[in-house]
Amino acid sequence: MKFISACLLGIRCAWSGDDRYRNERAIELSKVETLIPVCPERLGGLPIPRVPQEIQGGVGDDVLDGKCRVMNKDGEDVTREFVRGAEEVLKIIKQFKSGEFIAKSASPACGCGQIYDGSFSGRLIDGDGVTTALLRRKGIKIIPEEDL
Repeated sequence: MKFISACLLGIRCAWSGDDRYRNERAIELSKVETLIPVCPERLGGLPIPRVPQEIQGGVGDDVLDGKCRVMNKDGEDVTREFVRGAEEVLKIIKQFKSGEFIAKSASPACGCGQIYDGSFSGRLIDGDGVTTALLRRKGIKIIPEEDL
């Protein structure tokens, strides 16, 4: 059993409200392995659709350490929702005693290895999203969607 960013399974939880992040390799994997979908942004209380969000001035670890914020494109601070969503995902994973999470690339929540730089320009920087950073800290194995 593995946990997975829900949008990769075509669940319409992305900021845009569509299934643009559906990953066919994830869909195929779900036919042979139990995958439990989670969306930290929804678990943190953000709506669908929602204004795009990016981490400003850092990466997921910096958000968890209180060194930077997650802001949406309209300038609203959504840090609290991102941290709450990450904590909820961790609680769920602990309940099932699973140690693996398949992460959506570039996301400010689930990004693994690279995330958007905070300028809303599409430019990527090295680092993890808030949920991925918290899960790594707690010893959860992270699997990038590209490795499916």
